[in-house]
Amino acid sequence: MYMNNKYVVIFAFLLLIVTAGCISNQKFSYQDSLTAGIPLTGMDYSLQDEGTANNKNTIPVERKIISSAYLHMEVDSAESAVNKITNITQAHGGFISSSSQSSIGGRNNGQVTLRVPQADFYPAIEEIEALGTVGSKQVSGQDVTGEFIDLDARLGNLKKQELRLQEILKTAVTVKDVLEVEHELERVRGEIERLTGRLNFLNQSVEMSTIMVSAVEPTSFVSGGSGVVDTLRQAAGGFIESLRSIVIFTGYILPILLFIALILIASLGIKRKIVPRFRT
Repeated sequence: MYMNNKYVVIFAFLLLIVTAGCISNQKFSYQDSLTAGIPLTGMDYSLQDEGTANNKNTIPVERKIISSAYLHMEVDSAESAVNKITNITQAHGGFISSSSQSSIGGRNNGQVTLRVPQADFYPAIEEIEALGTVGSKQVSGQDVTGEFIDLDARLGNLKKQELRLQEILKTAVTVKDVLEVEHELERVRGEIERLTGRLNFLNQSVEMSTIMVSAVEPTSFVSGGSGVVDTLRQAAGGFIESLRSIVIFTGYILPILLFIALILIASLGIKRKIVPRFRT
């Protein structure tokens, strides 16, 4: 009987050890699953390392250059130049970004900003220069290759992180875990959207170059003979305008002068009648 009790105690002890081990393994397994996904800062770090390692073997990409130019030129007719620039732009598969015309100091001028494909950048400039005399010209190119590569790599890593977060979300158990994963997933998707927008902007800026043109008509110089005639005309016009002003002024002031004169005459008449009486 004593031996049977002894075996029972030993069996119970072994069963307790096995049960504790199973519980520990289950807990460890659950913690491992959370460690693989919930500590998102660690995941971000590993993804960044992965992206860095992959960038070491990246294939050289085509250079990304944003080209732009500014032309200031004199033309016979600003309006005609603007129309011709519009036709040149359309012929090269581009479009007018902005256009305006004005007159300053008697000189008509037109301002045009156009976008053309990068391959048509220099041919379009040459055709525009033929419309008049170029006073100043500026051509620049901004190399955005490095920024483009960096954004593309970061975008790739964020998309991988998005996929991992989606897998983690499927296995999340508690409400807290679900909320944490959804919050991080929302942040990652917002960053993906921002980087995608920036990449699209860079691509559009590279593909479509910008040309700004200021077309100004030359100052008109009047010949000597016609200048004298114009001067005499201006003098005659000024004299007539002066006479007109004098007549208008006289028309306003004459009634007042007449009224004052009547008052003076009346006062003198009264004075002549009163003074002799005092003398007598």
